[in-house]
Amino acid sequence: MAKSILYSGPVVWALSGLIGGYMGLIKHATRWQVRGRAHVEPVWAAREGMIMCGWHGRNLFLKSVWPADAGPIAILISRSREGDVVARAAGLNGVALIRGSSRNEKKKDKDKGGAAAFREMVRFVRARGCMTITPDGPRGPRQRCTPGAVKLAQITGAALVPVSWSTRWGFRLKSWDRFHVPLPFSQGVIVWGEPVRLPDNPGAEDLEAARLLVEERLNAITLEADLACGKEPVLPASAS
Repeated sequence: MAKSILYSGPVVWALSGLIGGYMGLIKHATRWQVRGRAHVEPVWAAREGMIMCGWHGRNLFLKSVWPADAGPIAILISRSREGDVVARAAGLNGVALIRGSSRNEKKKDKDKGGAAAFREMVRFVRARGCMTITPDGPRGPRQRCTPGAVKLAQITGAALVPVSWSTRWGFRLKSWDRFHVPLPFSQGVIVWGEPVRLPDNPGAEDLEAARLLVEERLNAITLEADLACGKEPVLPASAS
């Protein structure tokens, strides 16, 4: 009963409106310092499609890192009821939505729209959009890169651009991803990492090397952002 009320239409609209408004508040009411912008500026200048990679624990506020004139941006959001809230909140902030997620190995008979979503992502990137990927989502392990973003880069030829952020004021949820909730009117740091590009006709070793490099660079800039804001660093989960 509680869940049916929580995910009813009026409640979803109210929650998404509050979250969407908070996303906008954080973007505009935080004194952001940007580092590593020179890494991403050539990609923006070329107006080419790109794959922006950020960890799941920072994903809800990744819109804060994106300049208004840098072209269209989209995010992959699951078809779950929780995803409905996040999807509408992101949409209120001008983020295009692609719905779907990878299949849960424990529920192989349940179609989550992953294949269709991937095809839509390919079209979006080829149309010179920025596709936002959380390579450790939606279930972790925390800050460990899964192959999806690299596979998208292989098909589209787009650069994988790591980005992370932190704020001086904020708190961490006790979730698997240590989700960082920023507080408004704070100081924040955005760090862009060096893009990762695949060679022509990459083999399995090239794909694995790119996956590890994205993970390494994304963890390095996340650590840099946290330390710059005086926050305790969030460390990756132990490798399995």
